[in-house]
Amino acid sequence: MAKQKRGRKLDGWLILDKPQGITSTQAVNKVKRALDAQKAGHGGTLDPLATGILPIALGNATKTVPYVMDGTKLYHFTIRFGEARDTDDAEGAVTAASDARPTDEQIQAALPAFRGNIMQIPPAFSAIKVDGERAYDLARAGAPPELPPRPAQVDRFELIGRPDADTAEFEVESGKGVYMRSLARDLARACGTVGHIVVLRRLRVGPFLENMAVGMDTILDPSHTPGALAELVRPLETALDDIPALALTAVEAHALSQGQAINLVDLMGRIPDAANPDEGLVRVLAAGRVLALARLSDGWLKPERLIQQFS
Repeated sequence: MAKQKRGRKLDGWLILDKPQGITSTQAVNKVKRALDAQKAGHGGTLDPLATGILPIALGNATKTVPYVMDGTKLYHFTIRFGEARDTDDAEGAVTAASDARPTDEQIQAALPAFRGNIMQIPPAFSAIKVDGERAYDLARAGAPPELPPRPAQVDRFELIGRPDADTAEFEVESGKGVYMRSLARDLARACGTVGHIVVLRRLRVGPFLENMAVGMDTILDPSHTPGALAELVRPLETALDDIPALALTAVEAHALSQGQAINLVDLMGRIPDAANPDEGLVRVLAAGRVLALARLSDGWLKPERLIQQFS
C-alpha cells in the first residue's frame, strides 16, 4: 500500500522575493510549510547574502525547473574594492588587500573581456561537487578545492553606478551557471586591485520578473491560511510561456504520454512557426492543459518530459 503523502497537492509556481540571510533551501522549506504543500523545489540557487527572485516550484512544476534555469537571469550587484574574501562576498574572511581603486575609465576598459561566452572559475564556496563532496564543505574544512574554469554566457555587463571610490554598481544579464561573485572577483583583478560583492539582487529568472514576487513577510504572516496563500501560486504553464505551444488531439496526446513519437506529417498546419524544426522544443497541449515538453527531431515529435498525466 502506497504511503500517503503529507500536505496538499499544489501544482504551480510561487515567485518569492528571497530575503537576505537565508539559503535557497531554507526559503523553499518555509514556503512549503506555509502552503502545506506536498512537494517543492526552486529554480536557481541564490546565495544567503543575495536577495530577489527565487522561483519556487510546487508539485508537477518541479518537472519544469531545468527549463526555467535555462532562462535569462538579470542581476544588480555592488563590488567593494580593496579587499578579497575567501567567499568572494561580504560574508567571508579577508584574504588579500589593496590600496588601488580603479577609475570609471579603467572599469569600462576591463568590462568587454567579461561579455559573451567566457571561461569562469567558480567560487571555492559553491555547491559544485568535487569527488562527491560539495566545494563549500571542503572550503569550510580548510581545504578549498582548485576548481577548473567553466564556460559562462554573459549577455550584458554594465557599470550603472559609482557611489564612491571604494564601490561600484553593475547590471548583468546572463545565462545559467554564471557566478556573480566570480565576475566581481575577476573584474577587480582585471582593474589591478581586489574586490568582493557586498550587495547582490536578482531581478529576473526566465519569465519571472521582480513585480511578480511575494515577500517572505507575506508568506509567514500568521493571518494568512494555506488556502489564502495558494491564491498566490501561478499556473505551472507560466514557466513555459516562451516555449512554442502545439495542441494535440486526444488520441495523439495519449500516444505521446505513452512515450510514442508522432510523425510531423500528421501535425502539418499545427506546428507553430516559432518552433525550430531541427531539435526545437515545444510545449504540448491537450484539452487546454500542458501535457508534456517534446522535441521536433528527424521528422518526428518526440516526448522529452511528461509534465502531467493525460486523462
